[in-house]
Amino acid sequence: MPKQSTTERTTAAAPITTRSLVVRVAAIIGIIAALAFSGLMRNEWLQVVTLGVVQGITEYLPISSTAHLLITADLFNFQYSIGGTFEIFIQLGTVIAVVVFYMRDLLEQLRGLRSDAEVRRFWLGIVLAFIPAAIIGLTFRDWIKLVLFESPSIIATSLIVGGIIFIVIERIPPRENVVTDVKKISFRQALGIGIAQVAALVPGVSRSGASIVGGMLAGLDRKVATTFSFYLAMPTLGAATIVDLLASLDQVTPDDVGRLLVGTIVAGIVGWLSIGWLLRYVATNSFVAFGVYRIIAGVVILVLVATGLL
Repeated sequence: MPKQSTTERTTAAAPITTRSLVVRVAAIIGIIAALAFSGLMRNEWLQVVTLGVVQGITEYLPISSTAHLLITADLFNFQYSIGGTFEIFIQLGTVIAVVVFYMRDLLEQLRGLRSDAEVRRFWLGIVLAFIPAAIIGLTFRDWIKLVLFESPSIIATSLIVGGIIFIVIERIPPRENVVTDVKKISFRQALGIGIAQVAALVPGVSRSGASIVGGMLAGLDRKVATTFSFYLAMPTLGAATIVDLLASLDQVTPDDVGRLLVGTIVAGIVGWLSIGWLLRYVATNSFVAFGVYRIIAGVVILVLVATGLL
């Protein structure tokens, strides 16, 4: 009997309904927001743990982890951001989470790397998709952190525009002959996904959201686009974490190291749980719920900006 892949084993579990997903995410984000406004989150370690939870929940959902982290940190008046390095570094936890989640598949691919041309082709596609965001991100890194990371209005607008795009994409009639096997993705499709991922350098766009939409437009079915997005997260988030940490190393104090480690561990645990959750969801549902959530979140942020709370 052939072995099931990680994705097949996960999606075979009980499906998650749109209502269940919206209720869970909204409840968690609502609780965090309420705690922020109540003033009960003044303890730095509670803030660190909460930001780790936010990162873990939102990284692999197409709702922008960076947007949620930056806004939550602002609401907490988080004092240990290290110029945005904290928010970027704890992504390492979600990178480790996706590696652990796909460990069995990764080990099988590693063993077959020399003999299986299909596996080599798949990973060349991942590298190809990684290159556009790597080049643009390195070139404009300082400007992105100084300008885009500091603007709640840009974050809110990106959330709203991305939400509208998700809803529009789901209204387009499904294409025929879509790719249903992640190892069958062509280099052209991989490059298209990589170009789409560049948009995620703007906080609020969502790396997973941009790459999933890019994959669907390139001719992948929803589940394959999501799986490819998860694999693409390994080099993309891993490289971003290393580059930003090295660039900010002179600002990191011994006390910061503890906060970075705790935030990363929490993000990794929660992120690992979120991956299976999303894969089960996309097996039977569209992304319209995420689009609606993004629009509502963006409007709420604009209201907070207008009232001076952000």
